[in-house]
Amino acid sequence: MAGAITDDRPSAAEGRQGGPLIVTEDANLLDDLLRLCAAAGARPEVHHGVPERGGGWDTAPLVLVGDDAARRVRGAARRRGVVLVGRDQDDSGIWQRAVEIGADHVLMLPDGEQWLVDRIADAAEGVGPPALTVGVIGGRGGAGSSTLACALAVTSARQGRRTLLVDADPLGGGLDVLLGGEAVEGLRWPAFAASHGRVGGGALEESLPSLHALRVLSWDRGDCVTIAPEAVRAVLAAARRRGGAVVVDLPRRIDEGGAEALAQVDMGLLVVPAELRAVAAAGRVASAVGMVLKDLRVAVRGPYAPGLDDREVARLLGLPLMGEVPVDTGLLAAQNRGDPPGSDGRGPLARFCAAFWTRAAVAGGGV
Repeated sequence: MAGAITDDRPSAAEGRQGGPLIVTEDANLLDDLLRLCAAAGARPEVHHGVPERGGGWDTAPLVLVGDDAARRVRGAARRRGVVLVGRDQDDSGIWQRAVEIGADHVLMLPDGEQWLVDRIADAAEGVGPPALTVGVIGGRGGAGSSTLACALAVTSARQGRRTLLVDADPLGGGLDVLLGGEAVEGLRWPAFAASHGRVGGGALEESLPSLHALRVLSWDRGDCVTIAPEAVRAVLAAARRRGGAVVVDLPRRIDEGGAEALAQVDMGLLVVPAELRAVAAAGRVASAVGMVLKDLRVAVRGPYAPGLDDREVARLLGLPLMGEVPVDTGLLAAQNRGDPPGSDGRGPLARFCAAFWTRAAVAGGGV
């Protein structure tokens, strides 16, 4: 698995790292670099030379040195994350100056603007292991995939991980409703319909409804809005950069947007009721999903039809068995009280989800 999960809940003191340090006396270059920092959502520190007593030179996550300032920083302590920025495409001497100051990269404007915006945003947000992203999809309608997705997310958050629950099924009615938060303020999918390029991970997290110690990206109750594949890619990539865990409730019909969501998933859980028609339907879903997602596992939900058990269902589908999703008789009563699936840590569904995250942490290398 590409992602990893951690047990660190975001604290009030946690936030974006400091912005980059800019070292230049070139007014035109400074204007461009300030514009790119603004596009990345970063607030830089600006100096004409190396700051006295180390300062930002030692602590900034990224240092942008204008080519005009290369000689002034030649004697500074060597560090990683130094980018030498120039404009003259024909100046071969810039590479020698980059070596002299220990720069990691040489960047020419305007050609490298998008790369630099992405790099500034990564530095400002802090780049660590990507979130372990789990996709949950029903083998047939009514399989209980949305319930399991919510329970997995609620359990992950209760265990102290930064957790984001994503409703990728526009026809599912909205996971915020299942969590009892349809009236909670925050952005829904239609607000991101026109997104393209990079979406800031911190800004995304702060803009979404906060429910049960996790963030939720769901649908509103307006007309159905088509989300471009590029927007799906940008939003989920931003969610993954924040680390922790991302749970995605996937639609059974895989269109372009669904394929983009699948491309961000590390592990898929195919929820299959233990009955022959459900297994047959799940086989078709698995065939479509498997074209994009290689790590797809079966979560079998009882009660069992005669001649079937969880291992037999997995064998018929030719997929690894994740386990049996237990029948939780207290779900309806909990929903009537306004409690989301998995909120009772002692219930059978919550215990299944806790065991899942323990196994996922070991497999994904998380702490």
